[in-house]
Amino acid sequence: QVHLVEYGGGSVQAGGSLRLSCAASGYTVNRYSMGWFRQAPGKEREGVAAIDRDGSTSYADSVKGRFTIIKDNAKNTLYLQMNSLKPEDTAMYYCAAGPTAVAGLRVYEYASWGQGTQVTVSS
Repeated sequence: QVHLVEYGGGSVQAGGSLRLSCAASGYTVNRYSMGWFRQAPGKEREGVAAIDRDGSTSYADSVKGRFTIIKDNAKNTLYLQMNSLKPEDTAMYYCAAGPTAVAGLRVYEYASWGQGTQVTVSS
């Protein structure tokens, strides 16, 4: 059974940085695609960043150049390095694991989800 646990969220001022981590068990991160999603109150869940089995990455336009998705196969952990944070980045952030080797930023491409970690950016 796949189990994903996110941590590293918190409160930060605009312009600051945070690094989110997602520890996976029952799942080998180097075999499949993984992604980060976020959901703000009253809004739909949206894809932020994704990484394929071979390491190819994709990002939402709103975070390009500021966020980096990283996969550590040895630690079986996924990371999201977030720099130059903005108030509009405030949301619950979720880690997702796909059943396939290649996936993008769409919710339906992923089968397993963590419980989320809150990120709050103040102006």
